[in-house]
Amino acid sequence: MDRSGVEAVKARINISDIVRRYVDLKPVSGRWMGACPFHQETKPSMSVNDDEGFFYCFGCQASGDVIDFYGRINGLDFRESLEQLAAEAGIELSHVPHDPHAAERKARKQLLIDMHEEAKQWFQRNLSVAAGDHCRRYLTDRGMTGEMIEKFALGYSPEDWHGLDNFLKSRGRSPEQGVEAGLLSKNERGDIYDRFRGRLIFPIQNLSGRVIAFGGRVITDGEPKYLNSSDTPIYKKGDHLYGLNLARSTMTRTKRAILTEGYMDVISLHQFGYTDSCGVLGTALTPDQVKRLAGFVSRVDLIFDGDGAGRKAAMKSSRMILLQGVACRVVLMPEGEDVDSLLQSKGVDGLEACMNEAPDGLTFCMNTLRAEYAPRDIMTWAKSFLSDLSDASLRAYYLPRLATGLGLSEADFRRDAGAMTPQRNTQQQPRRPQTVSQPVGMGVGKDDKDDRYFLRFPIQYPDYVPALAERGFARILRSDWAKAFWEKLVNTQPGRVSSLLNDQEKSFYYRCREEIRANILSGRELLQEWNHICEKISSGQKNMDEKQLTEAIRQAQQSGDTKRAMELLALKESRRRDDEQY
Repeated sequence: MDRSGVEAVKARINISDIVRRYVDLKPVSGRWMGACPFHQETKPSMSVNDDEGFFYCFGCQASGDVIDFYGRINGLDFRESLEQLAAEAGIELSHVPHDPHAAERKARKQLLIDMHEEAKQWFQRNLSVAAGDHCRRYLTDRGMTGEMIEKFALGYSPEDWHGLDNFLKSRGRSPEQGVEAGLLSKNERGDIYDRFRGRLIFPIQNLSGRVIAFGGRVITDGEPKYLNSSDTPIYKKGDHLYGLNLARSTMTRTKRAILTEGYMDVISLHQFGYTDSCGVLGTALTPDQVKRLAGFVSRVDLIFDGDGAGRKAAMKSSRMILLQGVACRVVLMPEGEDVDSLLQSKGVDGLEACMNEAPDGLTFCMNTLRAEYAPRDIMTWAKSFLSDLSDASLRAYYLPRLATGLGLSEADFRRDAGAMTPQRNTQQQPRRPQTVSQPVGMGVGKDDKDDRYFLRFPIQYPDYVPALAERGFARILRSDWAKAFWEKLVNTQPGRVSSLLNDQEKSFYYRCREEIRANILSGRELLQEWNHICEKISSGQKNMDEKQLTEAIRQAQQSGDTKRAMELLALKESRRRDDEQY
């Protein structure tokens, strides 16, 4: 990880400037406050501290620096967030090991993005001229409004084998570059021609709103009905979702995503007010797509056709979403309908009726299992589902529901399922890399509570860290996470420790930093707290010495060294009398 780059980005960019793009901020007592976009909130529960460069929500405890905020709200991992903010701030990141081809690849990707923007404009212009008349009529007949056509930047590719090819040449682009971009195709004979011909064009955008691919639908006769861009250096269809860039802002408010299959379905949902809708892109739902959604929402409503293929896709997708710890519902369309046709014929009331009857994802899976699977396959599915859950608390939550829903003995099922070692599928692990070793969980016992109390002081008054370290502050900490946290405080420059913390530690750290605003100690109060901490350190040393002395006595007695044991017992008694006199 490029630590210098991280610090440079944080120094160059005010966190409030980034947060303000998504949240209405108001100044309150030297900081900014606004409604948190990460949970359903209308009141200003999120604090943004420009001086120290962090945000903290008093409601859901979301916290972090500007890179954390940007990544969380855009569904990006840490590296992607850092690179985008660094580019925005004009900061060159240094990679280790050095990649001599990085600049070349960056320029190549920028060229492909520029070509896609040029192609989008060409497709849009075609839709507006006489050649696009029949495509515009098609959209009108499908109930599409001009506002939606513009919002989704729809276009048209004429029945011309070299229309786009010639246009790109006029912009100085070579046919080979067009092939690399996925805009042109090349056959076995080496002939190059337009990939999309005679089709309604749907631009596919990344979360930054840049066009990175296209989908095309025939509007007359022809196969395939839908044609999508192939994977390129700027596009991998298993990573992206159609319309997510437009739906993201609504999703962060509603905490819900409506996920469907077709381009037209997504556009119709937006047209009828469901602006938290997006769609998969010519492939089955992937774990990476689910993780991207999970960065914005706590629930996904799946809308699939009610036929056999739709039900199969719904079951597979539900399982994938539940494994990520996200709730879901399965909304099945009536026979012969898709969401577009339902909305056009019956409007919002028709879709709401289906949504009101939608079971949650686990119930849908269990109903399907009972109806269509053999007992052996039901048990295999249930055990596999529990095994693939990486979070033990989720396994504890789902196990009794599965046992009850599938008519199994919970005790027997718990015994059989508990005997299985969780299968950690690397394909389903969170994409966000850790900047430090895998974090130790912060517990909730008495020792953990005490450790939080003691650590609050050096977090809020970092000038005291060297003096506390010299006095042996680590001796009063009991839990592993607290000792690891203290090591980071001791060995890091003031103000830079946050880049070493995991998510739980960050939440604790920023909460302590935020609390000091309301209750900063000074004068006698600060001295009293300092003395209290020092007394605890001294007491901790005495307790440690006592344990070591007791262990030494035990070892002397076991080895038969009576003289040594008597001397140590006398020393222990002497210390006890001194403590009583004190």
